[in-house]
Amino acid sequence: MNESMQGFPGFPAGKLAVTPIPNLFFSDLLPLIDNLAELKVILHLFWLIGRKTGALRYARLDELLKDDRLLAGLSAERPVAETLLRDALERAVARGALLHLTVHRGDVSEEWYMVNSANGREVVEKLRAGELDVLADVAEDVQLQVERPAIFVLYEQNIGLLTPMIANELRDAERHYPADWIADAFREAVAMNRRNWKYVRAILERWRIQGRGVSRPTAAEPLSSEELERYYVPKGFEDLIEH
Repeated sequence: MNESMQGFPGFPAGKLAVTPIPNLFFSDLLPLIDNLAELKVILHLFWLIGRKTGALRYARLDELLKDDRLLAGLSAERPVAETLLRDALERAVARGALLHLTVHRGDVSEEWYMVNSANGREVVEKLRAGELDVLADVAEDVQLQVERPAIFVLYEQNIGLLTPMIANELRDAERHYPADWIADAFREAVAMNRRNWKYVRAILERWRIQGRGVSRPTAAEPLSSEELERYYVPKGFEDLIEH
């Protein structure tokens, strides 16, 4: 298993919003796509445009260039991600998956992208024929909002990349400890410069066993590093902590 792979908590129970994608995408288009960035961008456009309303449903290039989650999925380095995005759009247009237009709104020129569907082709024809007022119908920008468990965010912000094994442990911890305990445990671990999950888990276990009411060391009560470790780490967990 690739330990650097980020974990996914799974789809939650209950009714979920869906993005309709034609079956022809899987049977005819998907086998032709040989570029990962192109595939990601096409799927993102299906989602993005599908959430918009009105006669003109499109995505602007500048809108996509501001989409942090889309760019992060292409590359960790922003300039590289922007280059990959532009290349992916060109590939998708050349392949026939997307339609591209340069639209003038007064003195401003915009690059528009639409799914190559019957509706998209009709909109392009009407725009070229001047039958649609581009100033009267401005598509609203839509950003992908992803609800990730708070404990996942805490781990990534304070420790590092999430692996599937750690993701399972985090989900288990979230079921057994209050959210404020988890946030405080991460805060304590960072304060102690012990940025690893084993240390955070040991703090939570200590609080479970001894309770949160035990007074913590303060600057007015200077303790040795060994004494601090005994405070933060419950008995029996000493060998689990990486120093």
